[in-house]
Amino acid sequence: MKENVTRPSRLVDINHVGLHDISPTEAGGLSIGALVSNTNLAYDETVQRDYPLLSSAILAGASPQLRNMASTGGNLLQRTRCYYFYDTATACNKREPGTGCSAIGGVNRIHAILGTSDQCIATHPSDMCVGLAALDATIHVEGVDGARDIAFGDFHRLPGDTPQIDTNLKPGELITAVVLPPEHFTSNYTYLKLRDRASYAFALVSVAVAMRLDGDSIGRVALALGGVAHKPWRDPEVEAFLTGRLPTREGFAAAADLLLRDARAFGENDFKIELARRAIVRALTQAHAGTPQSQTDKRVA
Repeated sequence: MKENVTRPSRLVDINHVGLHDISPTEAGGLSIGALVSNTNLAYDETVQRDYPLLSSAILAGASPQLRNMASTGGNLLQRTRCYYFYDTATACNKREPGTGCSAIGGVNRIHAILGTSDQCIATHPSDMCVGLAALDATIHVEGVDGARDIAFGDFHRLPGDTPQIDTNLKPGELITAVVLPPEHFTSNYTYLKLRDRASYAFALVSVAVAMRLDGDSIGRVALALGGVAHKPWRDPEVEAFLTGRLPTREGFAAAADLLLRDARAFGENDFKIELARRAIVRALTQAHAGTPQSQTDKRVA
């Protein structure tokens, strides 16, 4: 609104409808109200103990002041950080469908390399959402037609021919909670964020890994990327490739190549493909070793 990208006729204050609680579910997971602040979520004792990947992803983003104000539901509904989206003097299909995409052929260093279309190459800006994607969260929504659950991977959309539509949330629906499953991944996980400066910067590439070891092999792994697509990026084929394998650098490199097989860059962001490849290998290595990336000391381990 401050950039005149959108001019709603009215705003509805939902701060008094509740949705501020973090509570256990009957299945052994955790329900997070849509109005829980990023700060309260990141420092919640249960989240830090059982879902440290989520806490780490949140603490990698924004600044303490912004995390104090940002809500769980609001974080899910961030639009993008594309320069052209916020510059109303330029063409942007996401802001005004049919006008073109100035980022294609323009300044596109921060833009997407996966899931793009000839209509839009914007990226999703959230860190928290990358962690939630790896943890297989579910989003609870309520609307005029009742309540429904949306798997996290089905919530955000790729641009396709409708880049102006970011999510599969229907008109008249409200996010009420995000629910985490019972599996915790408390030992073998990491959230690795690579950016231009050590703090208060969006990810050029980020990687969330949740891993469970089965003896010497990988029993289960979830791998999500941020900063590379219109939504947090997961590839079930890559996760299936890693499952049951010995956790070797060669195997991690092969998984990175598989994940990036369809990557496409647009000039200034060509470096992102190799950066993502190295970040995937590094994050898988950190998770396997049980040495998650520190969000206090941001030097890459």
